Amino acid sequence: MSRSSRFSGIALVLASAVLFSAKSVLVKLAYQSHVDAVSLLTLRMVFALPFFLVMAWLASRGSRQATLHRRDWLALVLLGVGGYYFASLFDFLGLKYISASLERLILFLYPTITVFLSAVFLRKPIRPLTWLAVLVSYAGMATVFLGEPLGHSEHLLWGSLLVFASALAYASYLVGSGEIMQRIGANRCTGIVLSIACLCSLVHFLVANRIDSLLVSPRVYGIGLALAVFCTVLPATLLSNGIRRIGASPAALIGGVGPVSTIYLGYLFLGESITPQQGVGALLVLAGVLIISLNK
Repeated sequence: MSRSSRFSGIALVLASAVLFSAKSVLVKLAYQSHVDAVSLLTLRMVFALPFFLVMAWLASRGSRQATLHRRDWLALVLLGVGGYYFASLFDFLGLKYISASLERLILFLYPTITVFLSAVFLRKPIRPLTWLAVLVSYAGMATVFLGEPLGHSEHLLWGSLLVFASALAYASYLVGSGEIMQRIGANRCTGIVLSIACLCSLVHFLVANRIDSLLVSPRVYGIGLALAVFCTVLPATLLSNGIRRIGASPAALIGGVGPVSTIYLGYLFLGESITPQQGVGALLVLAGVLIISLNK
């Protein structure tokens, strides 16, 4: 691998991690304009839907593509609804109650949840080093949780549980998508599944909200568009191209900058603070997750 290729790969993964992390801050900024979670999520998904439809269409072209049977479509629908859609919904709901920094750290536990789900459903054994990493991660999360400023304590537990449910749903999506991605291709699977998730969001909105709930300020429209392009489509594209250049393990290591980036962005744009106790907890969470990611 040339030095320039490796440098570009590192830059792509780093940019992806920062953009993914900016999602939490943008959602909190949108909530300042009194938009509800379902409406904001719908804006994000509606703006992202054309990109995912094009991705699915481009990846489905060609005579060599595997034919999708009824069982495949059922799996894709389950992944779109039970995985990605609920992961997004619970995350947006949880951000109503907790800080962007805490939300990102809880979400960053998804690799540990993936390990447990893989052990239960795929019969993959958990290595001793992985057990240690899990203990370190959850000890860190407990440290962060107990160090959360008292001003956030009224709905701290509920918001944290919602975001943890989001991490659980996303981990389920990762575990469930492995086999079908290998059979029909990663881009094709991602395009179809995320298109289904976008449509679920639209249906949820039409059932639960009045249509005029989408008549929001230009600022919220701009945030919704930014969430779709800069925090959903673009970072996913950057990450896949970065992994192709430097590999999954170095990408996992660089991805650890995500929660740290959220802490800084939350301080810069939302006025969020982090105590020394939370800083220690954040380092433990990062350490545990990175051990799991690099030990695969």
